Amino acid sequence: MAPIEITTPEELPEERSAEAALRPSRLDEFVGQPHVKTSLQIAIEAARARGESLDHTLFFGPPGLGKTTLAMLMAKEMGVQLRTTSGPVLEKPGDLVGLLSALGPGDILFIDEIHRMRPVLEEFLYPAMEDFRVDVRISEGPNAQTIPMALERFTLVGATTRFGQLTPPMRARFGIVERLSFYSPDDLVTIVARSASILGIPTEPEGALEIARRSRGTPRVANRLLRRVRDYAEVKADGRITAQVAAEALGRLNVDEFGLDDMDARILTTIIEKFGGGPVGLGTVAVAVGEDAGTLQDVYEPYLIQQGFLERTPRGRCATALAYRRFGLTPPARQTALLDE
Repeated sequence: MAPIEITTPEELPEERSAEAALRPSRLDEFVGQPHVKTSLQIAIEAARARGESLDHTLFFGPPGLGKTTLAMLMAKEMGVQLRTTSGPVLEKPGDLVGLLSALGPGDILFIDEIHRMRPVLEEFLYPAMEDFRVDVRISEGPNAQTIPMALERFTLVGATTRFGQLTPPMRARFGIVERLSFYSPDDLVTIVARSASILGIPTEPEGALEIARRSRGTPRVANRLLRRVRDYAEVKADGRITAQVAAEALGRLNVDEFGLDDMDARILTTIIEKFGGGPVGLGTVAVAVGEDAGTLQDVYEPYLIQQGFLERTPRGRCATALAYRRFGLTPPARQTALLDE
């Protein structure tokens, strides 16, 4: 079976090829996530020295932080093939058998959104990960028979935005577990400058900084904004990205100085104006803004919480005092007392 191509929910197909062109070709070119990078470098060097495959690896964290890129770099550093798929597209054990049987010695199987795999498939993976074998059913009904099929020693790399939804038995089978965090502005400036150089976009350091600090701590967002600012610079300016050009372009895209876009603003103003600042349930907010609850939880909430605009409480989501001030409002005394609890 050929590798299954994957597209993350927030990544448009036409942007996937552009992102691929901007990805680093070696692990030492990867910017940010220093602890993760160091851990992988040590594991790769040790595995190569022993002539073994890498331990099964799990990456978790918000989308767009480089989980897929790291899997690709692991395969390149190890000199093996990478096959990719995602949890939602795997429907039956036969889908996994086709992928696993096609793996060569040391090859890497990357499963994105691994938390969305069906329980029967998760259990099917256990012997493959531990003993490098699968039990293949060769008939159905009361006389059904299974035969064990040996697999080459491979590495499973899983990626998830919801670490807590993985079952304990699945988590325990990963030898390397790494959390990816939002990037610092300095790292994002380096990424923007590198991408601008690859794309041939004249960019001043101040322009790169303006894009970086509005990129939600996420390289994928930074590269996407860079391409949109490039369009604006070519049409409305002389093609060079300066701080002023970047600020004007991002303003037209409704991306403010905090990196909040139109959906972020809708989420916060909905909680403030329609639900008195909260607490309000995630499902209710999702219906009110017309967005999927999973997307709100995985894509928007992590950054809003990290930046101090949103708080999760046992009773629901609450807009913080900082969110009120962002929109020129004063938090009511009741809301202030609730947030201080």
